[in-house]
Formats: sequence, structure tokens, C-alpha cells
Amino acid sequence: MSSSEANSSSDTSGRPPSWPTSWRLPSSWRLPYVVPAVGGGGRAGGVVLAAGTGGCPTARPVKPVSPVPSDIDIAQSVKPVPVKEVFKGAFGLKEEDVFSYGPYKGKINLNIWSKLKDKPNGHYVVVCGINPTPLGEGKSTTTVGLSQALGAFLGQKVLTNIRQPSMGPTFGIKGGAAGGGYAQCFPMEDFNLHMTGDIHAITAAHNLFAAAIDTRYYHENSSSAKGIWNRLCPVDKNGKREFEPTMYARLEKLGLGHKKENPDLLTEEEIEKFCILDIDPDTITWKRVTDCSDKYLRKVEIGLSPSEFSKKKNEQMKRTSSYGITVSSEIMAILALATDLKDLRSRLGKMICCYSKKGEPITADDFGITGALAVLMMDALPPNTMQTLEGTPALVHAGPFANIAHGNSSIISDLIGLKLVGKDGYVLTEAGFGSDMGGEKFFNIKCYYSGLKPDCAVIVCSVRALKLHSCEAPKIVAGQTPAKEYREENLDLVEKGCANLIAHIQNVRKHGVKAVVAINRFGTDTDAELALVKKIAEENGAFAAVVAEHHAKGGAGATALGEAVMAACKTPSDFKFLYDAKKDSIKSKILKVVQEVYGGADVKYSEKAEAVLSRYQADPAINCLPICMSKTQYSLSDDAKKLGAPKGFTITVQDMYVSAGAGFIVVSLGDITFMPGLPIKPAYYKIDLDFTQDPPRVVGLS
Repeated sequence: MSSSEANSSSDTSGRPPSWPTSWRLPSSWRLPYVVPAVGGGGRAGGVVLAAGTGGCPTARPVKPVSPVPSDIDIAQSVKPVPVKEVFKGAFGLKEEDVFSYGPYKGKINLNIWSKLKDKPNGHYVVVCGINPTPLGEGKSTTTVGLSQALGAFLGQKVLTNIRQPSMGPTFGIKGGAAGGGYAQCFPMEDFNLHMTGDIHAITAAHNLFAAAIDTRYYHENSSSAKGIWNRLCPVDKNGKREFEPTMYARLEKLGLGHKKENPDLLTEEEIEKFCILDIDPDTITWKRVTDCSDKYLRKVEIGLSPSEFSKKKNEQMKRTSSYGITVSSEIMAILALATDLKDLRSRLGKMICCYSKKGEPITADDFGITGALAVLMMDALPPNTMQTLEGTPALVHAGPFANIAHGNSSIISDLIGLKLVGKDGYVLTEAGFGSDMGGEKFFNIKCYYSGLKPDCAVIVCSVRALKLHSCEAPKIVAGQTPAKEYREENLDLVEKGCANLIAHIQNVRKHGVKAVVAINRFGTDTDAELALVKKIAEENGAFAAVVAEHHAKGGAGATALGEAVMAACKTPSDFKFLYDAKKDSIKSKILKVVQEVYGGADVKYSEKAEAVLSRYQADPAINCLPICMSKTQYSLSDDAKKLGAPKGFTITVQDMYVSAGAGFIVVSLGDITFMPGLPIKPAYYKIDLDFTQDPPRVVGLS
């Protein structure tokens, strides 16, 4: 798709998803489930709820207290509105349009698309950031705070679309991702823990595929083609064989689709081709996954049981493998990029897990497992319904990481949301990390597949992060109190660090989108520091730069930010892609990102990367895909130590692999860990149940 082909978010012709005309309500969604709401308890007692306002009837501004209590105490001090009432009130939905999963979370019916497909889209706003510190700069918090400002104080129809967090970081180092302070998506326990089971569905589907790969490898090395044929297509009592419909894709790939109705037409040679995938075990890239941080699973040996011994080969069918965290699964990226159920199934079938000994890619379709994977994933496809602390609606769906995948919430959430809010409403969607990471991938991957055009981009920054990017302040370490330079006024450090902010403003503008800078205020920031950031940002191309205090004040602290976003959306953007995914070569696409987004000068490739690249360039189905750069989030470069806005550097591509189902080429700029570890004192030390209340309440989540 070229730049000129990008559709406006207000263009109803767009690329409408072909969702099925009916969507079943799974029995699991009808099970009795009660989420306790704690009203008035905790340190945040005294919260006052106001009546609904403007475009969001269920909006109820809170009255913050100072000092700001813990996130979970705030969340548990406010009684949520039943989530069905939030969505019915905000968008006029009917009972069958929203499925309850307990009172305060649920799923939105995909049938809503057919009801609203002719309705104009609302304004499309993406929230990204600058290169963060290890502590984070409050991007999720800003997204939620902006939503609360628009819906609870400025009378606008608004919907917040954010990613579902992995439980690995929740119990590890980072904590949850519901926002914080008085700008949260809640109930916090539901948001940060199991939600409605989408991540568990991904775990089950991913590991089923992993089991299928190793099982097939074992049987091909323990049996003959004839033996496998008789198991795959057994003769029935009438003496006939039948192919399962899930086998048709492999038959088509082998040029045997015309024989799918009669297996007996296959020759012995064709039977061998159909049955023997000839897996090269050294090329198996499909890891098993779990939604837990566990560094001991980074390298494992599998196939050690006596049941994995091949008498035919007289050897143990063992191999070295590894685990990844569930959200690193390609299936997670597929969930985020699929536009409908058929698209989801098609993408699952294209996933490449390994290669044959002749170098041919082997996909899920080749294993005949695509249908089963789609069945496991179908109930995860509808977005999850939740709400913000001040009663504005939110869709929480998908959670691919931005440093190893594209780092954005689902296309389906955005497509539905833009119809729900209508012509004058706002959909806020969050992109992971900075404009060089989730932001760039939002523009060049997510918008490429959705056909949507953003009206505005919010860039979140903090004085703390800008001081770090001065390259003169002490480094910030997670779990440790920042040095005094971060707690005392220092205009010189702030001014120098603004080089990083300027680079991110330029990145957004290169895509033809207006940039609104949200300066997330911390308690240690001074008025002079904040004024300096605002001045520099607006002098360097920002549409507006606004101080936001939503963490301490809720939506009331982000009204100026909301007004700036509304003003930016009054005129259409001139959105364009950075490269032409179909026409540009893979190397050209990589170079454009390095030079235009990172500020680098050139790219060099390892011997391994060059070998992979030559294979990809020869495959038209791969060469035309967007690229997904996998690198550190802490720097514009591939070196986490290069802070600020480095120039003239050379990026090294270490490796690359194709996520054919997701539809992008992952370009690895360094060693990326797919399985996080735990620190000496993980977050789980603080998490427990408080039995002094009835029902017991969760404590310690952050």
C-alpha cells in the first residue's frame, strides 16, 4: 500500500471487516461470576462521585485526596458501574451487544460492526512517548487520564483502547499496566490478572501447535509414509478414504487440490509428499510459552522420555528448545492485527514454524492444525469491555510487546470504537514505548493493515526522562530512588534532554500527523522546568505542549490536554507511510526507518542476517511485508546507552525472521529476550489477600 492509498479514519468505505452475521455467546461467559467492589474502603476514602456528563452518561468525576494513595487503594475505593451499563449508556447499545463476564468486565459482540458499518468514524488519536526510563513515564496513565478528561469533563464521546498486560511483569518488576493514581482502567484486579482469559487462550493455542510440531517430527522418524498415510486418511467401513477439510490447504500447496475429494487418486510419490513434512529440527523456531517470567526456561532440552525414542532411527528424538512469555507469541500479534474471524484463521494458517530439509517453509496449514487453533482463539477475538476510574468506556484487547512485536492493541477494537463514538467522538489507542517503537509500528504496520488514518498523536514525556536524555545525569535503575538531579530543579539538563523529545516530534510529523506533547507532571517537577519543556516543544513543531496532572487529579488534571487534542483533530492530517511495503526492498525499508526515525546513517548486516535476507528477498510473499524492528526501547539507536538524540551511527542487523501470519518481518538489532526473569524482590512479595474484610480484598497490585 502506498502513502496515497491510506484511508482516512472518517472514510466509511475503508476496509470493513467481514465479521460473521452471528456470534455465539460461549457458555463460559454465562457462568456465575462475582467481582467484589469495595466502596469507601482503603486509604483513598472520601472519593466523591458526580453525575454523568455530556457525551458519557456514566461519567462520574472523582474528588482526589492528597497525598495520592496507592493505585489499588484508589481503585478499590470506587464502586464500578456495571460494564454493560457503561457501554449501553455511552453508545446506546442493546443487551445482546455486550456479553457480561461478571458485572465489571465482558466482551463486545462482533455483530456490532454490521449494525454500525455505515456510520462515520470518529477522531483517531494514538498515544506514544519518548524513549522512557526504566521506571516508565506514564503513557498508559496519560491515555486513561485523557479519556477521563474528554468524557467526564469536556462532554465528549470517547473510548479508550489499550493493551492487556501480561501477568509476567505484573508479578515481576514492572507491575501492571492499568494506569495509575486517579487515571486508571479498573477494576484493577481484573485488568492486571486473568481478564476474560484471552492470554490463556493464546497459551493453549500456541502450545498445541508446539506439541503438533514435535509429535509430527517424532512420527516421521518412527514410521513410514504409508504408516502415516493410513493414520491420516484411514479406510472407513465402506473401503473409502477421506481428507479432513483442514488438510485441503496442504493439498493445494502441493498442487493436489483437484484430488481433495478422492484420496485414492494420489500416487505413491504424492502420498509421500503429502505425509512427510521432512522437518529440519535445527530450524524449528516455535517455542513453547507461559504467561510467567521464568528465566530458567530460556533454554530447555525436550524429548528425553523413553516414549520419544525412535526404534527406526535407533536414537532419542530430543532437541534443545526454549520458552517465551505468552505475549511474545506470534498468535498474540495475529490477534492484534486480524480484522475478522476469517482473517484470524487465514493468518494462523500462514504461521511458519520451521523449514524442511530442502529449505521450504512449513506452516500451520501443513500440519492441518489451523482450524483447531482458530477454534481455541475465536472467543478471544471480541474485545474486552472495561471502564476507567471516572466511568468512561474502555476496550482492553491484545498485548504484543513493542520491542519484539508491533506493540499495539487490536485493530478490531479501533474499528469498532471509531463507529461507536461517531463522527465527533474520539478513540484513544495506545502504542508501546516511543514513537520509534510502537509509534512507528502503529503508523507502518497497524495502519497499513487497518486502512485507518490517525488524526493526532500524543507524545508523553516527563522531566525525569528528559534529564536522563541530557546524557549528563546519573542513570536511573528500577527499584532504586533516582539521584538528586531528578529531584531538584536543573534547567540545563532539561534543555539538553529535550533533544530526544524533538526527535520524537519530528518522527510523528514525518508521517503527516500533528503532535500534541503531554508533559506528565511529577511531584518533583518545577514550574520553570515544565515551562521550558513546553516552550522547546512548541518551537520545534509540536501542535501544542500541555502539562498534565491526571495522576494526582484524574481527568480534571488533563482537561487542557483534552482541549489541545480536540483542537488538533479539527483539521484532517496528511498521514503517509514511511515506506512502500509492497514496492520497496527489505533493505530499503530498514534503511528508511534507521535514517528517518532513528537518526542513524547506515545499516550493516551480520553474515547470518544476510543469509536470511537473501532467502526472503527471493520470496515475493515475504519481500512485500512491512518490517518490525526489534530493538531496545531506551534509545533511538540499537544501543541502550546512547541517550538523547544520537546522529550518524550505524545500526547492526543481527538476525531477522518472518512472522508470516502476523504479516511482518522482524528485524533484530540485538539480543532480545523472549522470556523475562524475576528480580531478587519481585512484585509478588507485596501481593496478597486481606482477610480482615469480607469478602477478602486483593492488596499490593500496582
